[in-house]
Amino acid sequence: MTDHELRIKANEVRKGIIEGVYNAASGHPGGSLSAADLITYLYFEEMNIDPKDPDKADRDRFVLSKGHNAPALYAALALRGYFPVEDLKTLRHVGSYLQGHPCMQDTPGVDASSGSLGQGISVAVGMALAARMDNAAYRVYTLLGDGEIQEGQVWEAAMFAGSRKLDDLCVIVDNNGLQIDGAVDEVNSPYPIAEKFKAFNFYTIELADGNDMSAIREAFNEARQVKGKPVAIIMKTIKGKGVSYMENQAGWHGKAPNREQYEQAMEELTKAGEALCQK
Repeated sequence: MTDHELRIKANEVRKGIIEGVYNAASGHPGGSLSAADLITYLYFEEMNIDPKDPDKADRDRFVLSKGHNAPALYAALALRGYFPVEDLKTLRHVGSYLQGHPCMQDTPGVDASSGSLGQGISVAVGMALAARMDNAAYRVYTLLGDGEIQEGQVWEAAMFAGSRKLDDLCVIVDNNGLQIDGAVDEVNSPYPIAEKFKAFNFYTIELADGNDMSAIREAFNEARQVKGKPVAIIMKTIKGKGVSYMENQAGWHGKAPNREQYEQAMEELTKAGEALCQK
Protein backbone atom coordinates (compact mmCIF):
# COMPACT_ATOMS: atom_id res chain seq x y z
CA MET A 1 0.00 0.00 0.00
CA THR A 2 1.04 3.59 -0.53
CA ASP A 3 1.37 5.92 2.44
CA HIS A 4 -1.85 7.65 1.36
CA GLU A 5 -3.76 4.37 1.24
CA LEU A 6 -2.41 3.51 4.67
CA ARG A 7 -3.60 6.86 6.06
CA ILE A 8 -7.09 6.10 4.78
CA LYS A 9 -6.94 2.65 6.37
CA ALA A 10 -5.70 4.09 9.68
CA ASN A 11 -8.68 6.42 9.73
CA GLU A 12 -10.95 3.38 9.35
CA VAL A 13 -9.09 1.72 12.24
CA ARG A 14 -9.82 4.79 14.36
CA LYS A 15 -13.51 4.55 13.49
CA GLY A 16 -13.43 0.90 14.55
CA ILE A 17 -11.84 1.88 17.87
CA ILE A 18 -14.58 4.39 18.63
CA GLU A 19 -17.30 1.99 17.49
CA GLY A 20 -16.03 -0.74 19.79
CA VAL A 21 -15.45 1.36 22.89
CA TYR A 22 -18.78 3.17 22.54
CA ASN A 23 -20.75 -0.07 22.20
CA ALA A 24 -18.86 -1.58 25.14
CA ALA A 25 -19.49 1.53 27.26
CA SER A 26 -15.95 0.94 28.52
CA GLY A 27 -12.42 0.54 27.23
CA HIS A 28 -9.31 2.52 26.38
CA PRO A 29 -9.64 4.88 23.41
CA GLY A 30 -6.74 7.29 24.09
CA GLY A 31 -3.78 4.97 23.63
CA SER A 32 -5.60 2.94 20.99
CA LEU A 33 -5.95 6.07 18.85
CA SER A 34 -2.32 7.11 19.36
CA ALA A 35 -1.16 3.69 18.15
CA ALA A 36 -3.61 3.34 15.25
CA ASP A 37 -1.15 4.46 12.57
CA LEU A 38 1.55 2.09 13.80
CA ILE A 39 -0.77 -0.91 14.05
CA THR A 40 -2.20 -0.13 10.62
CA TYR A 41 1.30 -0.09 9.13
CA LEU A 42 2.19 -3.39 10.77
CA TYR A 43 -0.90 -5.27 9.62
CA PHE A 44 -1.30 -3.80 6.15
CA GLU A 45 2.31 -3.31 5.07
CA GLU A 46 5.06 -4.59 7.34
CA MET A 47 4.21 -8.05 8.62
CA ASN A 48 4.17 -11.35 6.75
CA ILE A 49 0.68 -12.59 7.69
CA ASP A 50 -2.29 -14.30 6.03
CA PRO A 51 -5.85 -13.89 7.38
CA LYS A 52 -6.83 -17.09 5.56
CA ASP A 53 -4.13 -18.98 7.46
CA PRO A 54 -3.72 -17.11 10.77
CA ASP A 55 -1.58 -19.85 12.34
CA LYS A 56 0.88 -20.41 9.52
CA ALA A 57 4.26 -21.34 10.92
CA ASP A 58 6.34 -18.69 9.16
CA ARG A 59 4.09 -15.73 9.94
CA ASP A 60 5.51 -12.69 11.68
CA ARG A 61 4.34 -12.34 15.30
CA PHE A 62 2.88 -9.33 17.08
CA VAL A 63 2.53 -8.97 20.84
CA LEU A 64 0.38 -6.10 22.10
CA SER A 65 2.17 -5.66 25.40
CA LYS A 66 -0.09 -2.75 26.36
CA GLY A 67 -3.06 -5.07 26.05
CA HIS A 68 -5.67 -2.52 27.08
CA ASN A 69 -5.21 -1.02 23.60
CA ALA A 70 -6.99 -4.05 22.18
CA PRO A 71 -9.59 -1.87 20.37
CA ALA A 72 -6.88 -0.78 17.90
CA LEU A 73 -5.65 -4.33 17.37
CA TYR A 74 -9.18 -5.66 16.86
CA ALA A 75 -10.05 -2.91 14.40
CA ALA A 76 -6.95 -3.67 12.33
CA LEU A 77 -7.58 -7.43 12.42
CA ALA A 78 -11.19 -6.96 11.34
CA LEU A 79 -10.29 -4.65 8.47
CA ARG A 80 -7.53 -7.07 7.42
CA GLY A 81 -10.10 -9.84 7.14
CA TYR A 82 -9.58 -11.99 10.24
CA PHE A 83 -13.21 -11.57 11.34
CA PRO A 84 -16.25 -9.41 10.46
CA VAL A 85 -15.97 -5.66 11.07
CA GLU A 86 -19.49 -5.74 12.49
CA ASP A 87 -18.18 -7.82 15.41
CA LEU A 88 -16.26 -4.80 16.72
CA LYS A 89 -19.55 -3.72 18.28
CA THR A 90 -19.37 -6.73 20.61
CA LEU A 91 -16.20 -5.49 22.35
CA ARG A 92 -16.18 -6.47 26.03
CA HIS A 93 -19.65 -8.02 25.84
CA VAL A 94 -20.33 -11.25 27.71
CA GLY A 95 -19.68 -14.17 25.38
CA SER A 96 -17.80 -12.10 22.79
CA TYR A 97 -14.43 -13.26 21.50
CA LEU A 98 -13.32 -9.61 21.60
CA GLN A 99 -12.61 -9.08 25.26
CA GLY A 100 -11.01 -6.07 26.93
CA HIS A 101 -7.55 -7.58 26.54
CA PRO A 102 -6.36 -9.87 23.73
CA CYS A 103 -6.87 -13.63 24.14
CA MET A 104 -4.99 -15.88 21.74
CA GLN A 105 -7.30 -18.83 22.45
CA ASP A 106 -10.43 -17.00 21.27
CA THR A 107 -9.51 -14.30 18.77
CA PRO A 108 -8.26 -15.05 15.23
CA GLY A 109 -4.95 -13.34 14.49
CA VAL A 110 -3.93 -12.74 18.11
CA ASP A 111 -0.49 -14.26 18.75
CA ALA A 112 -0.29 -13.70 22.51
CA SER A 113 -2.67 -13.07 25.38
CA SER A 114 -1.71 -9.86 27.15
CA GLY A 115 -2.90 -7.27 29.59
CA SER A 116 -0.67 -7.52 32.64
CA LEU A 117 1.54 -4.55 31.86
CA GLY A 118 5.25 -5.14 31.45
CA GLN A 119 4.99 -8.80 30.48
CA GLY A 120 4.42 -8.66 26.73
CA ILE A 121 8.00 -7.83 25.86
CA SER A 122 9.14 -10.96 27.71
CA VAL A 123 6.76 -13.04 25.58
CA ALA A 124 8.09 -11.38 22.43
CA VAL A 125 11.68 -12.03 23.48
CA GLY A 126 10.81 -15.71 23.99
CA MET A 127 9.29 -15.85 20.51
CA ALA A 128 12.37 -14.22 19.00
CA LEU A 129 14.64 -16.69 20.78
CA ALA A 130 12.48 -19.57 19.53
CA ALA A 131 12.81 -18.28 15.97
CA ARG A 132 16.58 -18.35 16.29
CA MET A 133 16.63 -21.83 17.84
CA ASP A 134 14.36 -23.13 15.08
CA ASN A 135 16.33 -21.31 12.38
CA ALA A 136 13.04 -19.69 11.35
CA ALA A 137 12.75 -16.51 9.31
CA TYR A 138 9.83 -14.79 11.02
CA ARG A 139 10.17 -11.47 12.82
CA VAL A 140 8.62 -10.52 16.16
CA TYR A 141 7.11 -7.13 16.95
CA THR A 142 5.84 -5.86 20.29
CA LEU A 143 4.17 -2.59 21.24
CA LEU A 144 4.71 -1.07 24.69
CA GLY A 145 3.29 2.04 26.30
CA ASP A 146 5.57 4.71 27.72
CA GLY A 147 3.84 4.34 31.08
CA GLU A 148 4.21 0.58 30.82
CA ILE A 149 7.99 0.77 30.61
CA GLN A 150 8.00 1.92 34.22
CA GLU A 151 7.68 -1.82 34.95
CA GLY A 152 10.94 -3.52 35.91
CA GLN A 153 10.32 -6.71 33.95
CA VAL A 154 10.55 -4.67 30.75
CA TRP A 155 14.22 -4.00 31.39
CA GLU A 156 15.01 -7.57 32.39
CA ALA A 157 13.62 -8.66 29.02
CA ALA A 158 15.53 -5.91 27.22
CA MET A 159 18.74 -6.98 28.92
CA PHE A 160 18.27 -10.56 27.72
CA ALA A 161 17.33 -9.55 24.17
CA GLY A 162 20.38 -7.31 23.87
CA SER A 163 22.77 -9.82 25.34
CA ARG A 164 21.50 -12.53 22.96
CA LYS A 165 21.60 -10.12 19.97
CA LEU A 166 18.04 -11.02 18.94
CA ASP A 167 17.93 -9.08 15.68
CA ASP A 168 14.57 -10.58 14.67
CA LEU A 169 12.95 -8.58 17.51
CA CYS A 170 11.49 -5.11 17.09
CA VAL A 171 10.25 -3.29 20.20
CA ILE A 172 8.03 -0.24 19.64
CA VAL A 173 7.27 2.28 22.37
CA ASP A 174 4.14 4.41 21.95
CA ASN A 175 5.42 7.59 23.58
CA ASN A 176 2.21 9.62 23.83
CA GLY A 177 3.39 11.15 27.12
CA LEU A 178 0.28 10.30 29.16
CA GLN A 179 -0.87 7.42 31.33
CA ILE A 180 -3.93 6.83 33.49
CA ASP A 181 -2.67 9.06 36.33
CA GLY A 182 -1.35 11.89 34.17
CA ALA A 183 1.93 12.80 32.46
CA VAL A 184 4.46 9.95 32.45
CA ASP A 185 7.32 12.25 33.40
CA GLU A 186 5.42 13.31 36.51
CA VAL A 187 4.23 9.84 37.57
CA ASN A 188 7.59 8.08 37.18
CA SER A 189 9.73 9.43 34.37
CA PRO A 190 11.06 6.82 31.91
CA TYR A 191 13.20 9.39 30.09
CA PRO A 192 15.56 9.24 28.28
CA ILE A 193 13.93 6.20 26.68
CA ALA A 194 16.24 5.69 23.69
CA GLU A 195 19.36 5.86 25.82
CA LYS A 196 18.01 3.17 28.13
CA PHE A 197 17.48 0.76 25.24
CA LYS A 198 20.90 1.64 23.83
CA ALA A 199 22.41 0.68 27.20
CA PHE A 200 20.93 -2.80 26.70
CA ASN A 201 22.56 -3.12 23.27
CA PHE A 202 19.53 -2.15 21.17
CA TYR A 203 19.70 -0.28 17.90
CA THR A 204 17.34 2.65 18.47
CA ILE A 205 15.23 4.76 16.13
CA GLU A 206 13.40 7.85 17.35
CA LEU A 207 10.38 9.26 15.51
CA ALA A 208 9.46 12.87 16.21
CA ASP A 209 6.01 12.15 14.72
CA GLY A 210 4.90 8.58 15.24
CA ASN A 211 1.53 9.37 13.65
CA ASP A 212 3.13 10.17 10.29
CA MET A 213 2.89 7.19 7.94
CA SER A 214 5.89 8.16 5.82
CA ALA A 215 8.09 8.40 8.93
CA ILE A 216 6.78 5.05 10.16
CA ARG A 217 7.70 3.45 6.83
CA GLU A 218 11.21 4.89 6.95
CA ALA A 219 11.70 3.61 10.50
CA PHE A 220 10.71 0.04 9.66
CA ASN A 221 12.76 0.02 6.47
CA GLU A 222 15.74 1.08 8.57
CA ALA A 223 14.96 -1.53 11.24
CA ARG A 224 14.97 -4.34 8.67
CA GLN A 225 18.58 -3.53 7.76
CA VAL A 226 19.87 -3.97 11.33
CA LYS A 227 21.92 -7.10 12.05
CA GLY A 228 23.31 -8.31 15.36
CA LYS A 229 21.04 -6.20 17.60
CA PRO A 230 17.36 -6.00 18.50
CA VAL A 231 15.67 -2.76 17.45
CA ALA A 232 13.71 -0.29 19.58
CA ILE A 233 11.56 2.30 17.81
CA ILE A 234 10.44 5.13 20.09
CA MET A 235 7.50 6.95 18.55
CA LYS A 236 6.32 10.35 19.78
CA THR A 237 2.55 10.24 19.30
CA ILE A 238 -0.61 12.11 20.29
CA LYS A 239 -2.88 10.36 22.76
CA GLY A 240 -6.41 10.34 21.36
CA LYS A 241 -5.13 11.20 17.86
CA GLY A 242 -7.90 11.93 15.38
CA VAL A 243 -10.66 12.87 17.82
CA SER A 244 -10.37 16.54 18.76
CA TYR A 245 -11.68 16.42 22.32
CA MET A 246 -9.62 13.32 23.18
CA GLU A 247 -6.26 14.56 21.92
CA ASN A 248 -3.62 15.00 24.65
CA GLN A 249 -6.18 14.39 27.40
CA ALA A 250 -5.18 11.83 30.06
CA GLY A 251 -8.83 11.54 31.06
CA TRP A 252 -9.52 9.60 27.86
CA HIS A 253 -7.03 6.89 28.77
CA GLY A 254 -9.79 4.54 29.90
CA LYS A 255 -13.21 6.08 29.36
CA ALA A 256 -15.94 5.48 26.78
CA PRO A 257 -17.69 8.33 24.97
CA ASN A 258 -21.38 8.95 25.57
CA ARG A 259 -23.74 9.11 22.58
CA GLU A 260 -23.14 12.78 21.86
CA GLN A 261 -19.38 12.34 22.11
CA TYR A 262 -19.56 9.18 19.97
CA GLU A 263 -21.45 11.02 17.24
CA GLN A 264 -18.98 13.89 17.29
CA ALA A 265 -16.00 11.51 17.07
CA MET A 266 -17.52 9.55 14.18
CA GLU A 267 -18.41 12.76 12.36
CA GLU A 268 -14.85 14.06 12.70
CA LEU A 269 -13.37 10.76 11.51
CA THR A 270 -15.83 10.47 8.64
CA LYS A 271 -14.92 13.97 7.45
CA ALA A 272 -11.21 13.16 7.81
CA GLY A 273 -11.71 10.04 5.71
CA GLU A 274 -13.60 11.95 3.04
CA ALA A 275 -10.85 14.56 2.91
CA LEU A 276 -8.22 11.85 2.49
CA CYS A 277 -10.18 10.17 -0.30
CA GLN A 278 -10.39 13.46 -2.21
CA LYS A 279 -6.62 13.88 -2.31
